[in-house]
Amino acid sequence: MLAESRCPACLASVFCRWKRSGRETDVKEPQFPDVKEYQIEPLLQRNIFLGLETTLDLTWKDWVIGREYTKTLVIRNIRNKLQKLHISAPGSKFFSILNPKVVLLSPGTSVSIPITFKPLQKCGYNDCIQFQAIEGSFKVCLHAVLPSHTLKVPESVMLPLCAVEHYTLTSFPLKNISKVQLSFKWDSAAPFQLSPEQGRLKPGQQCVIEVDFQPLEAQVYQQQVHCTYGEDGSKADSCCAVLLQGIAKYPFLQLRISNEEEENIHGDIELDFGSVAVGHSLSKHFEIFNPSPVSVWFSLSQLPGAVAIFGSHFSWDVTSEKIVPGGSIQILVTYSPTEVDIVSVEYLSLNYRGSLSKSHVKLIGKCLGPELCLSSSVVDFGCVEEKGSAVQTVELLNTSPVQATYQWDIDSANSVFRVSPASGTVLPYGQIKVNVSYKPTHPMPHHRRVACLILLREPLFLDLIGTCHPDFQKPVALTLEHLVEYKYKLCCMSNSSDTQLGAPLPTEEEGNSATVIPPAPMEKSNEIREGHVDSLFTPSFPFVSTEPSELLFNHKATSFIATSSAVSQCVTFKNHTKEKLSLMWTVIQDSPFCVTPSSFELAPLKSTTALVTYEPRQINTLHGGELECFAYCKMPKEDPSSEQVLPCLPCCVTVRVISHSFQPGKEHFTPSYILKPQQVVFPPLSVISYRTVLLQNNSDQPLTFCLKHRTNSDLPRSVHMSPGCGFIQPGQHQILTIGAVPTLYSPTDGFNLPLQLNAAKFTKELTVVSSLKKPCVSFENSNSLHFSATAVGSKSQHTHSIKNLSSVPIKFQWVISERDRNLIWVEPDVGKLHPNESLVQTWTFSPLTEKTYAFKPSLRFQSDDFNKSSLSFKVEGIGAAGTIQAGEELLDMGESLVGSCRSVNIPIVNNCSCPISFHLSVQLEENPPGSEDSSALHLDRETGTIASHSTVLLGSTLRLGAHGRYLWTISYQITDANGFYTCPPKKLCEVQVKGVFPALQVVDACSSGSVARLCKQYLWKLFSLDSFNEHLLSTPCPAEITFKVSTKRSLNSLSSIPQVMLDCNFGAAPLQSEPSDFMLMFWNPGSVAVDWTFLFPEDQEMELEDWAVTGQFSSKELQQMKVQDNQLFRVTPRSGTLLPGQKSSVHFCYSHDFIGIDRLPVLFKLSLGREFLLNFQGVTLNRNEPYLHFVSSHHVFTPVAIRDSSPPRQIYELYNGGAVTVHYEVDQAVLSQLQMENYDHPVLSCLSPQGEVLPGNKAMLEWIFSPLEAKMYHIDVPIHILERDSVIINFEGCGMDALSTSANISIEYSDAKTHEHCAQKGPFPGQVALLSTDSVFIGDMPVCTKSSRVLFITSLSYTETVYFVWEIPTQSNQQVVQIHPERGCLGPGECVMCILTFVSDFPTVYQLDLICQITQEAALIHYHKALQCWEEEQKRQQNEFTITDKIPSRTQRILVDEIPLAPPARKGAPLRKYKTLPPICGSEPVGNLYDKNKRAQTRLERESAKIWRRPQPPRPALLHLSVTAHTYDIPDFYTHFPDQYLQLTRTKQTLTNSSSTRHLAKLCPSTCGVERDIVVDILTPLYRELLDDPAIAKSLMVLASSPPIYECQTSTSPSSTLPSSPQHSVQSSWTVDGEEAAVCLGKIPQIQATAESKHAPSDLAEAVLLKTLQNLMMEAVTGELSLSAHPRRKLSTSSSARSRMSFAERS
Repeated sequence: MLAESRCPACLASVFCRWKRSGRETDVKEPQFPDVKEYQIEPLLQRNIFLGLETTLDLTWKDWVIGREYTKTLVIRNIRNKLQKLHISAPGSKFFSILNPKVVLLSPGTSVSIPITFKPLQKCGYNDCIQFQAIEGSFKVCLHAVLPSHTLKVPESVMLPLCAVEHYTLTSFPLKNISKVQLSFKWDSAAPFQLSPEQGRLKPGQQCVIEVDFQPLEAQVYQQQVHCTYGEDGSKADSCCAVLLQGIAKYPFLQLRISNEEEENIHGDIELDFGSVAVGHSLSKHFEIFNPSPVSVWFSLSQLPGAVAIFGSHFSWDVTSEKIVPGGSIQILVTYSPTEVDIVSVEYLSLNYRGSLSKSHVKLIGKCLGPELCLSSSVVDFGCVEEKGSAVQTVELLNTSPVQATYQWDIDSANSVFRVSPASGTVLPYGQIKVNVSYKPTHPMPHHRRVACLILLREPLFLDLIGTCHPDFQKPVALTLEHLVEYKYKLCCMSNSSDTQLGAPLPTEEEGNSATVIPPAPMEKSNEIREGHVDSLFTPSFPFVSTEPSELLFNHKATSFIATSSAVSQCVTFKNHTKEKLSLMWTVIQDSPFCVTPSSFELAPLKSTTALVTYEPRQINTLHGGELECFAYCKMPKEDPSSEQVLPCLPCCVTVRVISHSFQPGKEHFTPSYILKPQQVVFPPLSVISYRTVLLQNNSDQPLTFCLKHRTNSDLPRSVHMSPGCGFIQPGQHQILTIGAVPTLYSPTDGFNLPLQLNAAKFTKELTVVSSLKKPCVSFENSNSLHFSATAVGSKSQHTHSIKNLSSVPIKFQWVISERDRNLIWVEPDVGKLHPNESLVQTWTFSPLTEKTYAFKPSLRFQSDDFNKSSLSFKVEGIGAAGTIQAGEELLDMGESLVGSCRSVNIPIVNNCSCPISFHLSVQLEENPPGSEDSSALHLDRETGTIASHSTVLLGSTLRLGAHGRYLWTISYQITDANGFYTCPPKKLCEVQVKGVFPALQVVDACSSGSVARLCKQYLWKLFSLDSFNEHLLSTPCPAEITFKVSTKRSLNSLSSIPQVMLDCNFGAAPLQSEPSDFMLMFWNPGSVAVDWTFLFPEDQEMELEDWAVTGQFSSKELQQMKVQDNQLFRVTPRSGTLLPGQKSSVHFCYSHDFIGIDRLPVLFKLSLGREFLLNFQGVTLNRNEPYLHFVSSHHVFTPVAIRDSSPPRQIYELYNGGAVTVHYEVDQAVLSQLQMENYDHPVLSCLSPQGEVLPGNKAMLEWIFSPLEAKMYHIDVPIHILERDSVIINFEGCGMDALSTSANISIEYSDAKTHEHCAQKGPFPGQVALLSTDSVFIGDMPVCTKSSRVLFITSLSYTETVYFVWEIPTQSNQQVVQIHPERGCLGPGECVMCILTFVSDFPTVYQLDLICQITQEAALIHYHKALQCWEEEQKRQQNEFTITDKIPSRTQRILVDEIPLAPPARKGAPLRKYKTLPPICGSEPVGNLYDKNKRAQTRLERESAKIWRRPQPPRPALLHLSVTAHTYDIPDFYTHFPDQYLQLTRTKQTLTNSSSTRHLAKLCPSTCGVERDIVVDILTPLYRELLDDPAIAKSLMVLASSPPIYECQTSTSPSSTLPSSPQHSVQSSWTVDGEEAAVCLGKIPQIQATAESKHAPSDLAEAVLLKTLQNLMMEAVTGELSLSAHPRRKLSTSSSARSRMSFAERS
């Protein structure tokens, strides 16, 4: 045995190399040792030579130059004798052995020969070792192969699905499985990229190659990437390939809003935040959904647009993310507005690579500020005594959801008016009460307009008026009317140069027509309420001005006691009127500020100076306030005698002062404040606008502020702040109002307003941005729009967007020339755009003529500063004319169901270059007679537009109301943009359809179970199928086609029962018999689908409430409840749909579970078709009860001619549905009475007046109807039944005149009529074999005449073998029908031909039912096995017995060789709707009764298991074949059918006993297939027609006069004579019997024939022809003869050629 020597360390290393981890890609094998390398060798194949077992070759792999490698060769002696081997060493020096040259091997021993290989150069080595034995020699080959480079790579790598312009990564392992180091390099192309592209691998080393897939298009990518590997450098000569596969899909992200039901799949979404209070935030979500199968990276960024001067008010939490397939991500957007009444609009762009369209999110929100109002804008204190006071209340209301911060602009400590609280906040939708007090210090009228400053809002103004009078004098008090009139006069003074305040206003009493009547006081007060913010910067009544209005005192005294500590500043007053004014300062005690003089007068148009002195009484503190001065003039007296002076409205002038008393070197208070906002931005409009700033003092020390811009000339003069200085108490605030007018030269970054705090080095800068910019609007796509070809008069639309690039709202308006307005317009043409907002506009083009149009509308826009701008726009369009047409001129919709609603599509084609708007109209041209339904065709839409070079499907609805043909004409008119017609109606197409009713027929029926032996004619009578089909094919009434399904009704009401009622008789059978099963084959002969249903009473009756049930039921209801609860009648399926030409079988079943007659009304309904009631009826008998089942009490005989010498026998069947034999007897007295009434002529006689009917069989009562007159005979014949009541049957027969009706007497009678629908057109479910025809119609023929028919039996099973046996019935105690073969076997799918022969010897009307029993071979095998086991057990029990056992063994089964008796009959109908309560019994608990019943049931089951009944043979399936014939006596046949008489041939009388007729057919198996079925269907009628062909019959007759073909042999067989005509007859060598011949020859004249015939017998020719046809049929069935092949052309050939061809064919 060959083995390698290994040390333990080497073995351990080998084990480590072969150990693998769980994951293939993570396998990292250890490095190989450097000295020697070992590998596991595969099992060497052992060979035997000369009794020695060894291997044939040794191979060295993975070697290195200069090293030694040793292998061991093992040789074993497997013989029983000693063997001597001579060993020849290898010829080369690279292989060497150490063993001796001769080796002796004892039996069973072995020798190991070490072979050493030492390579010296890198090449392959080959050598051998020769072994010589006594019997011969053999050799072992030695090989050394070069080490190879081998890489292990996967065959293919499938990358994950990737989005276009995205990337996916995957990896695969690359392993060096060789024993040498190698280098590799990949060669790949886009879209695949491998990393690393090159590298080096040691032996056994593995690296991971990453594949980067970056597709640029959506498609399937497959690429072979090649890897070259080998030695380092350019010596790499090996190559391997990996198939990279990847699929790229287009990415798609969908924007959705969570609370919206409808998803915006392709469009943008809008996130409307509504109105949000300033300083608050509102967050909303929208969703980004990925419906694509690939992962998508997206980014969400703000769409570039207008530069927001107020900054962005929207923020979102996600800017970029990855969404997996089917995933979604919620984006939270927060709206935080800061500017009141500003509508913020921003757009978010959803960006991702590979997208085919862009999606945007529109963010819009409005900032809501506070809304304050006063309950009254004027407070009138009336007259107040000097040093008195008055207080009134005003309500401050907040009507917004935003908290409002307010401040009254008044120093209550230095004024006669005081407001409390002076500042504060008003809650959302809240209100506060403001107390206003009036405490005058000098008798005079007072009026002051006080501003209520509101943060982020314009101020409110409150007019305070009051009059102070001394104790001894009471002047006229100021009122609201005075205020209104005085303001009105000031308004008039502003428009004129008159400045006399004292001039009285004209009144109505003066009667001057030129007098200007002032407005009503309330109207004037409304004008007062409309005060502007300019009142903060200029006085309300500017007839007195002060300069300066703000004073700043910096106290520098060293001691507050020194008189020189006071500091004074001057204030200049100027009178701007022509009246002398009196000025009065409001003097406040203990105030550090005082004014001298406190009162003075000011001449008209003059100015004076007052001294304001600051004298602090406390050092190192801050002071401030507002000094109040009232200026007024005294009005002249109207009446000199009166001392009363008219009041004059005073003017209030204020001077703000701030100061401090800090000593030099004393540090001022450190301010603690809040200034918000710190940046004020004004809209870039050239109008004045205002902003408010809140300065909050959070310190416990007062705070002063002043604006230092007066000393800085660089600050723009267009910016003002009010107040410019002020004093704020601890914890209070000051609202600063800043007004500005932006200019073009203002810095865009803004400038700073320095605020000096606490009169020290504390300075706070307020940034103000006030820059003027022109409004800008852009067209997002382009500045032009092109309309494609548009039909003249119609219109086409396009969308175009405009965007506001300004930071302020603009108003826009499109300007279109007057002549172009009826050709082109845009919606909306006017509107407002918020900053950064885009608007999609719809342009409409409606040409009037066929030409090219060019328009140049302009867009005008402006902002609130009324600076207007415009943009030019260009619109082009083409006007064209066009027409439309239908796909076909005549659209044939086929057939449609009457009453149904059918949707059809009418194709409309537009081949023009422009879209066309149309209007359609429908005109009824033809309708069925009597139908006035003009709206049977309804178009889904009458108007529409069809694009150019396209086709649309116009939906329409058909609802026909009558049976017949409909024809409509559809016309069209082209409409313009206003819907008016531009042309007269034109014909588009015609639509025709035929209204049909649903059609359904029963084409076949079969039975099984208890009624399996009933023939098909009997089944048709039981189920009244003729009437059933007749009603199904009749026209339904209007009420039946109203509804698709039958409505709920009560079957007890006669008015609700359908007019048509049919009986469905399920026959009779004993109790506990097999159910009576019927199968009906429904067929849809129409062209529309038919929905049918069987509705049982529970499906029809409405469910009543419990209170409506009386609890008393009639016997009919109880019987019906019994039938329904026990499901005695079953129909499967109850409903279905049949497509045109489709067939379906329906199973009807009646269970014989209760004795009695069961009935059940079942409604049969066709959807939109016939509806009638089926009366299901079944009879269940007691087993010992005799019963004959009669389908009907009326029977009609076949009409008989009155001159017939031999009237035919006719059959009336009696069916015994019970389990016992029934004896019957026909009452002959009635027949005798009828004979006496007809001159002793037996008109009706019964040949079998009495007899018995076996159980389950039928008895044939033979009757002869021999009419004496040509009239209709009726007779009631009683049939007496033993132990049963008699049944009276009404027989009806018709006597016919033979001369006048001989042509119509041909077997047209009801009972013997062959039904075309009886022809089976397909197998029933579960049927194992099939007859080619179910009925054979022999027709009219004379007696003693033979007729043959061919039929086939086909096995429908492709896996099982079946056996068939024919049951041949007899009629009149004679067998007139023979079938060959009578029995046989059918393999899977085989077909067998059977020949039916019919011969009759007496005039009879035959109605024969032949039964073919079909039994499956598997069932027979199972039966025989079971029977054999049963018989063996019976024999064992008879032969074996045990003496000691008194009882049978419990394991021994009882054998029963009889059919078990049925359980006792259950009579009566159980009441299933209400169950009777169990009897009250206290002797035994209910549990014990249950246990007893359970034990009894268990015992019964155990005893039944011990009984082993004798196996019963399998019940065969029955196939019924109906044979119908009418035989006549020969003279009668000649009388009725003279033309057919000559076509008949003779047959022998003893034909039924002839041996030749016993072998007329032979079973021939054939291959199954569609071709065989076609051949059978073709040959069956062909064979019948050949036998009945007059030409063939005539040729047989002519044979008698033809020249003899051969010498006729003498025959001793009996002969028969058949006359060929009344005048001529042909007599053959055979004759009939004496009596029959005498009868025949006596009635018909004959002509003497020759005694000797030289021609072939006609019977022999007939037999030869019959055999020939049978052989042709056999060959066609077996597939040897193809009757469907095309006929070949016959070529004329010589006799020698024909002989050669004949020889070749035989070969």
